[in-house]
Amino acid sequence: MNLSKSSYCRGIQCKKILWLEKHKPEEKEETNNDRILEQGNDIHEVARYLFGSHINIEYRENLSQMIEDTMNTIDSYKDVIITEASFTYKNNFCSVDILKKNKNSYEIYEIKSSTELKDIYINDASYQYYVLTSLGLKVTKVSLVHINSNYIRIGDLDLDQLFIKQDITKEVIELQENVKNNIKEINEYVEKSEEIKDIDENCFKPYPCPFFKYCTKHLPEKNIFTIPRMQTRQKLKLYNKKIFSYEDLLKEEINENTKKILEYELYNKEDYIDKVKIKEFLNTLKEPLYFLDFETYQMPIPLYNNVSPYEQIPFQYSLHYIEKNLKHKEFLAQAGVDPRRALAEQLVKDIPKNTTTLAYNMGFEKGVIKRLSKLYPDLSEHLMNIHDNIKDLMIPFQKGYYYTKDMHGSYSIKYVLPALFPDDPSLNYKNLDLVHNGIEAMDSFNDLIGKTGKEKEFIRERLLRYCELDTYAMVKIYEKLLEVVKE
Repeated sequence: MNLSKSSYCRGIQCKKILWLEKHKPEEKEETNNDRILEQGNDIHEVARYLFGSHINIEYRENLSQMIEDTMNTIDSYKDVIITEASFTYKNNFCSVDILKKNKNSYEIYEIKSSTELKDIYINDASYQYYVLTSLGLKVTKVSLVHINSNYIRIGDLDLDQLFIKQDITKEVIELQENVKNNIKEINEYVEKSEEIKDIDENCFKPYPCPFFKYCTKHLPEKNIFTIPRMQTRQKLKLYNKKIFSYEDLLKEEINENTKKILEYELYNKEDYIDKVKIKEFLNTLKEPLYFLDFETYQMPIPLYNNVSPYEQIPFQYSLHYIEKNLKHKEFLAQAGVDPRRALAEQLVKDIPKNTTTLAYNMGFEKGVIKRLSKLYPDLSEHLMNIHDNIKDLMIPFQKGYYYTKDMHGSYSIKYVLPALFPDDPSLNYKNLDLVHNGIEAMDSFNDLIGKTGKEKEFIRERLLRYCELDTYAMVKIYEKLLEVVKE
């Protein structure tokens, strides 16, 4: 078959992925990787300038034209930096992210958006080395270029600090015989008339398989792979022991929490409510109560000072609070500017010192506030006072004080809320327009850049209503806890 470096890597993960792509492509599930691809493209655009000026081989549907453009560029320069240099050898095609020509030798630089070296990246680079050296090119160095998570932008973007160039030449050379054998085995496997059914760790790493649902169709609907918060390694161990269903697993020695999840999934059990524990939790809260939720976005390439790659940047919050009656405040930054200072200033105005603030999964909110306090010393005392007085509304559900079948083993608010209020349309995220989850909030905020007029107003309003529902949901959950301990 015609292999590219990406399809080769999929074949390394599991040859059956390529078999299914060829023979049963309709079984492939859609994956939400558009953002990852977009971020990867942004990083490639920046990393191309690591060595200064360069010649880029434009993408064409006709790969032969890309190869011809590459060879013409190589022949025209003694020393040159080429991005997306393209080659083929016996139906094995690759485009090299950065190819550095030094007279008669070459260096390969593979760009990744990750912050660390992974084995699959070495396989990727090894395949490229195989193609180029098989064509007679003398490759003297292979490096992985990845993000430096410790970089903090101050002033102009420093590419030498933003990226780490990791020499993997030795590892790549050692894998060359493997590459040759892998290509042979992939081609032989893909030509088989029948698929081989098997489930193993390659279904999950280095990337989730888009055919996993198809490959597990022989299992019952409630199977071990659908159990929440169980490690993949443990699930595979059970699978290899021929333990597939919830009923099978209940016959084994398992922890009480997993046992409870399975029993609630299988049997029509009444809601579990530990009134004593819930009341103890509620007694730790003192009104006036503030219910806080942040929305954040991440930038692989820091746009502002004092930002690291992939740092969570808060751009919005919703704040419900109870002072005799329920009240609401909110903040949404302007797109295209660093939102942190304005958000921090508004937050200390909106939340008084020494009051109880509730968050759902408070580690996230506390992390945002702590970073803001370090960034703005003049606001630090007040911010850390808020930080130190945050309580976690998730605890009664995380600890199992309150559990229903409809939570399906999860204590995420996206499961807890519909389980407690199944028939309340005002608490249904599906009834919102445009923004239904944190990922869509991040995307919508980024989409605001360049928008004007009614389109901008529409997006901002949808963002505000989404974030408002997050904290209103917390209020309703809090009220439900008060209700059940009084019954």
